[in-house]
Amino acid sequence: MSGLEVSHLSYRYGAKMALDDVGFAVEPGAFCALLGPNGAGKSTLFGLLTRLLVAPEGGISVAGHDLGNTPRAALAQLGVVFQQTTLDLDLTVRQNLKYFAALHGLSGSVASSRIDAALDRLGMRERAREKVRTLNGGHKRRTEIARALIHRPSVLLLDEPTVGLDAAARQAITGHVHAMSDDGTTVLWATHLTDEVAPDDRLIILHQARVLADGIASDICQDTPLQAHFLNLTGAEVS
Repeated sequence: MSGLEVSHLSYRYGAKMALDDVGFAVEPGAFCALLGPNGAGKSTLFGLLTRLLVAPEGGISVAGHDLGNTPRAALAQLGVVFQQTTLDLDLTVRQNLKYFAALHGLSGSVASSRIDAALDRLGMRERAREKVRTLNGGHKRRTEIARALIHRPSVLLLDEPTVGLDAAARQAITGHVHAMSDDGTTVLWATHLTDEVAPDDRLIILHQARVLADGIASDICQDTPLQAHFLNLTGAEVS
């Protein structure tokens, strides 16, 4: 499999179990929503997937590369958008992307064409010369997603990328990312918001460190609205 595989992954912070024998596989080109309330273990999972944390148990494979045995090859296939923005606010959109391209060894016409393609994909070309500081929250997020695409990753990880955005901006960004999966990018989208999950999306529900459900959203919920089903499973407050 060349998408994303997680097997028997466990992680503790002292006595607190953050992930308990978590496993799933996301097919290449699939959009998978990782839904869980705050504190479910989503950010810990993303820390492990990006090797900010190293799990003592379990395995991770990214686009066919074992993260434990060949971390550089695996990480090269990842594009990541974290919860907190990591853009330089005093640089323009293009300058931020150009800097990131350089970190991946891309320069000159290759970097420029990759940057233009990423900006076009997110509808940000006309804002390329604007300083990031002047952008609204939605456009900052689009810039971060564009940046994550420059090195052409096969797997895109987004950790609650719409936090703090209004409904229109959230809908626009989820639409952009769904289109990427339609084009062949494997997407893992972490959220606590049920309205970001479409009925035909692959859905994993994570709660108290464990996977409670894994399948197509409409199959998991049957005739129950996702918000009600999620609340019944987790007792979480949902939006």
